[in-house]
Amino acid sequence: MNPRELDVLVEALAAGKVVAVPTDTVYGLAVDPRLAGAVDRVFALKQRPEQFQLPVLIADPAGLVDLAEATAAAERLISRYWPGPLTLVLPRRSGIAFDLGGDSATIGLRCPANSLLRELLRSTGPLAVTSANRHGEAPLRTADEVRGHFGAAVTAVLDGGRCDGRPSTVISLTGAGVKCLREGALLFAELAAIAVGS
Repeated sequence: MNPRELDVLVEALAAGKVVAVPTDTVYGLAVDPRLAGAVDRVFALKQRPEQFQLPVLIADPAGLVDLAEATAAAERLISRYWPGPLTLVLPRRSGIAFDLGGDSATIGLRCPANSLLRELLRSTGPLAVTSANRHGEAPLRTADEVRGHFGAAVTAVLDGGRCDGRPSTVISLTGAGVKCLREGALLFAELAAIAVGS
């Protein structure tokens, strides 16, 4: 990514706009969750019910402790699968007032294995990112597909080539045990065994 591309994306996000980014799974719609109204724009674009919480992507695994309460199970999973296609739903750290939809006491976090996106995240801080598609439709795999689907509603698109990964596996570590919320690129049975230390 050249400096001008980075500047355009950073400026758009700082203004509360929606941008599209490549990930290690599929293209995503990204906003800064700290800005009022930004997450609402994503829900409106995706036509997604607000009870489905948006996940937050971070540049490096160490950033988790700024946003969530790290558990021993989370640390075991992070050491093995981050960066990568694993989203962990954890108790939200006190004072983190991101309006992500869903349960305000929890937060879903992922550190993606995409160097372009992580470069952007190092400049912006955490971003709320969800797959670039209408709710219930197939995810979009290229920058051109995103532009064609969303048009001017997406302020900027970072072209990272084709993204052909499966969506991340989402697991909850907020209660007793480990709960699978969505099986994706990683097998839940394998994750559950790592989480409990077996």
